Amino acid sequence: MDFNFKEEQLAFADALKRWVTKDYSFEARKKIVHSDAGSSDAAWSALAELGMLALPVPEEQGGFNGTAVDMFVVMQELGRGLVVEPYFATVLGAHFLTLGGRHPDLLARVAGGELKLACALAEKQARHDLSDIATTAVANAGGYLLNGHKSVVVHGGQAGSLIVSARSGGPQRGAQGVSLFVVPVDAPGVTVRDYRTLDGQRAAQIAFANVEVPPESLIGTEGQGWDLLDAGADYGAGLLCAEALGAMEAIFAGTLDFLKTRTQFGAPIGKFQALQHRMADMYIHLEQARSMALLAAVRLASGDAQERRRTVSAAKFRVGQALKFVGQQAVQLHGGMGVTDELPAAHHFKRLTMIELSLGDSDHHLQRFIAQPGFAAGEAA
Repeated sequence: MDFNFKEEQLAFADALKRWVTKDYSFEARKKIVHSDAGSSDAAWSALAELGMLALPVPEEQGGFNGTAVDMFVVMQELGRGLVVEPYFATVLGAHFLTLGGRHPDLLARVAGGELKLACALAEKQARHDLSDIATTAVANAGGYLLNGHKSVVVHGGQAGSLIVSARSGGPQRGAQGVSLFVVPVDAPGVTVRDYRTLDGQRAAQIAFANVEVPPESLIGTEGQGWDLLDAGADYGAGLLCAEALGAMEAIFAGTLDFLKTRTQFGAPIGKFQALQHRMADMYIHLEQARSMALLAAVRLASGDAQERRRTVSAAKFRVGQALKFVGQQAVQLHGGMGVTDELPAAHHFKRLTMIELSLGDSDHHLQRFIAQPGFAAGEAA
C-alpha cells in the first residue's frame, strides 16, 4: 500500500496553503468570524476557483471525482489555516448525494460553487447515536411530510439545502426505517435558528413543521437509508481526522516557536529539558494521529463496510486522544497567553475541541470499535 501523496494532491494542498497565507490571515479570519454572516462570499468564491468544491464531485457532474485521500490533503490545510467557511458541511452533503445517485443537478451546482449544503442529522436526545431519530417522514399524496427538530446543524444557517435524516418506519432507534432527504432551507415550515459556536464556526437549530417535500427529494431508497447514513458519517469522520491533523500541526509549530523565543532566567524556555520532554510527547501523539488519519482515508474506499467502520472508529479515537493531549499541552506551554483571543493557539484548541465532539467523540468510537465483529477474536484495525 503506497502512502505517498501524488503530485496532483500536493499541488492542491500547495494552492490552498498559498491562498490561506495570502487572503485568509488570522486577522482576516477574525473579522469573518465576528461578521453577521459568519462566513465570506469572497472566500467561498476563491475555494470554488481553486477547484476545492469540484474535487469530491463525480466527473459526470463537472467535478474531479476526488477520493478521500485527495480530500485528506485539503482538509489538512483547512485545519492548519483555521478556515471557517462551510466547506466541510457542503462536501459531506455532496457525498450523501453522490451515494444516493439521484441528484446530479445539485452536485453540479456544488461543483460550481453555487450551492452550499448542511447535514441535519443529530437530535438532542440522541447524543452521538445517528440511528436515534425522532424526526418523522410520513408519505402522502404529494411526497412526504417532515416533522421534527435537528440540533447543532453545522452551517445550517448558511446552506441552501439540507440533508435530513428522518424515520419513515420502524422504532425510534435502529437501522430499520431510516430515510434521507434533501430539503431546501427556504421550504415552507422550515425554521432555522443560527448561532456561532465556540470555535468560531456557525451552527443552527432547525425545526421542521409539516414540511412537504416531493418524492424526488428522497436520497436512496425509502426506509433503507441507514447504510447511506452510516457510510456518509464515516466519510465525514475521516475528513475531520484530517482537519484535526492540520490543526495539531499548526498548534505544535506555534508552540515550538514560542519555546524558542520566550526567555526565562536568561535563556529560551525551550532549553529546559522538562519542556523538551513535553514537546517530544506531543510529537509522538501527532505522528500516531497522522498514521491513523491517513489509514482511515485509505480505508474509506474499501468495499468492506466492517473494515471501514473499524478503521474510521479507531482513527477517530486515536486522533481524539492526540488532539486532547496536543491541545492541552500547547495551552499549558504558552502559559496564560494560551487561552487569549490574540493567539492562534487558542483558536486551534477550540476547533480541536469541537472536532472531538463532532460525528462521535472518542468514547463513542471506542465503543463502536469494540462492537465490530472480530474484535473479541483479536483482529487488528
